Amino acid sequence: MMPFLKVLLWPFTILYNLVTRVRNYLFDIGQKPSFKFDSIVISVGNLNVGGSGKTPMVEYLVRLLGTRYKVAILSRGFGRKTHGFRIASDDDNATTLGDEPYQYYLKFGKEVSVCVGEERALAIPTILNERPFTQIILLDDAFQHRTVVPQFSILLTEFSRPFYSDFVLPFGRLREARSGADRADAIIVTKCSTLLNQEDVVKKIRKYARQQPIYFSSIFYKEAVPFSGGQSVGKRVVLVSGIANSSTLESFVAKNFQLQKHFRFNDHHFYTVGDLLKIQAFVHEQDVDSILTTEKDMVKLISPQLQGDLDKTKWFYLPVETSFLDRGADFDKLVLNMVDENLRLLHDQNL
Repeated sequence: MMPFLKVLLWPFTILYNLVTRVRNYLFDIGQKPSFKFDSIVISVGNLNVGGSGKTPMVEYLVRLLGTRYKVAILSRGFGRKTHGFRIASDDDNATTLGDEPYQYYLKFGKEVSVCVGEERALAIPTILNERPFTQIILLDDAFQHRTVVPQFSILLTEFSRPFYSDFVLPFGRLREARSGADRADAIIVTKCSTLLNQEDVVKKIRKYARQQPIYFSSIFYKEAVPFSGGQSVGKRVVLVSGIANSSTLESFVAKNFQLQKHFRFNDHHFYTVGDLLKIQAFVHEQDVDSILTTEKDMVKLISPQLQGDLDKTKWFYLPVETSFLDRGADFDKLVLNMVDENLRLLHDQNL
């Protein structure tokens, strides 16, 4: 960013910082209402705008908790064309739910309830009414949504763009001041390289978060999955992505394939027929074997509106999962103990 532009943005950053600090203070002293519910609420979020690995983290929690407890996922449903509360069903798609909730539904819809709703404090009672046996609600991207009090709050920060080196909007990418990290119950540094100085990162985080456990995780891409059929992915590929930060993805593809071109779109981009025709024309002209994309993009590309123009024989998506560099078992134990303790408390309160 040009230095003179930074100077122009700084007064707005001061104002935004003041507004968010006042808002948080009002929540802290009880002047703005917050609500607790008769279920365990686990919040997953970050301080910055853009991707920090929230979706893989929610999926990690589903795998950890989904076979033990009755779980629901609640998301705002960013980018969807519908409004209000909605429980996902087989009649839905990325347009009606949003890309990430629909991804959750395709993967876990038989195990958990996937719900969307802009007003989470209103959506949670509806979930408990519609799905009365729900024990755990996972809030996706809800660290700043303080009208709901979670029993456990997980803050994610990306290793290459940590919150402690960033600034409040619009000068930087933070939604609130760095000190907001102290509200978290656990902090996970995501998308880590194995070559990192954990002690140095912990020391910097400790300036803003005094005693929360800190974990380090990475993401790994699984084998490419065809949109249809049993064909295998080729070596010469193009990459298509509409995610907040595609640098890790591009590095992986460039390392493991012969990357010919990367078609980059904005985060949550909904694809058009024109987009498809442009991509597939390049593939045909350059004799490219396959088109790789993300799971998040796949759920939009399979929409009924695009099926007549989508060459499924060329398209593959790369599933991604979270893994801990170390102490993953400690994190699992922390979460499971918290859930069991709160379930006992809820049981005792309802006697």
